[in-house]
Amino acid sequence: MSSAFKISVTKMDFGAAEELTRKVYDTIIIGGGPAGMSAAIYAARYGLDTAIITEEIGGQVGKAGWVENYLGYTRILGTDLVNKFEEHVKYYNVPIIIDSVENVERDGELFRVYTLNGDEYATRTVIISVGEKRRKLNVPGEDTYNGRGVSYCAPCDAPLFKGKVVAVVGGGDSAASAALLLTEYASKVYIIHRRNQLRAQKYYQDLLLKNPKIEIIWNSVVKELQGDKLLRKAILQRVDTKETFELPLDGLFVEIGAEPPVDLFKRIGLELSQDGYIRVNHLMETNIPGIYAAGDCVDLTPRDFRQIVVAAGQGALAVYSAYNYIIKRFGFNRK
Repeated sequence: MSSAFKISVTKMDFGAAEELTRKVYDTIIIGGGPAGMSAAIYAARYGLDTAIITEEIGGQVGKAGWVENYLGYTRILGTDLVNKFEEHVKYYNVPIIIDSVENVERDGELFRVYTLNGDEYATRTVIISVGEKRRKLNVPGEDTYNGRGVSYCAPCDAPLFKGKVVAVVGGGDSAASAALLLTEYASKVYIIHRRNQLRAQKYYQDLLLKNPKIEIIWNSVVKELQGDKLLRKAILQRVDTKETFELPLDGLFVEIGAEPPVDLFKRIGLELSQDGYIRVNHLMETNIPGIYAAGDCVDLTPRDFRQIVVAAGQGALAVYSAYNYIIKRFGFNRK
């Protein structure tokens, strides 16, 4: 990714780190995906003193293959789109602090944001846009061969498998996108899907079915991963007959969806849906006044319609609500 305006507090000189942690922000954005990046831009334009705290830049967009449905780009790699987002945020001089948020607590009129690195930030409002965490297969060998054949990011690792045989686990848009990207490098791409029909959009399905490098293994799940120093094969099992069989391969890309970081949400005291997503209203307000949420971590968006453009719009709307809250609560206007 581009060398944008990123700050890792643990690597800064003490004076710079102290300046970031001692000031009172108007809003702190937790998460650096499209919702968080969009929120940062709108917050800066409103004149709000803002910072992003995130574990990584780009969220799931950076792990996507080709993006072909974001306005202004007929076709762009997810990593390149993230670079564009990052450059836009850099233009407004919003600091991006690479860290993990552990908790958010109310402190009088303010909120205290606590991070894994042991830092503490004071802010008038909080926007949560942490997205989702990639699901794992949770099978023997997965952790052993993580980084040695097992991957959770096709755009990051696809070039490493030039001329190799790989498989993608999953049946949704992310799996389809990963498989199509991998055909540009690998000699053979399997798609392993537990059902007899893909969930991906018809557009993707048509591309998959007519690509000679792609073969779909239906009604099957991964039971184990085996190899030596590197991944060499997957042990698969038929869902219907329970028959097991081996699939020799060099790489396995896991694309079976994601889930929200429920533990963090519970620590903060947010109201959640049954499956762990943050409940918000049409203004992206949570049950806690002054805390807003946007993007894939909220319950507002259909699970099968997690789109970059939707997350970006929700991030902007969250800032609109935070800005109005600040005006009413603190009696000043920074616009």
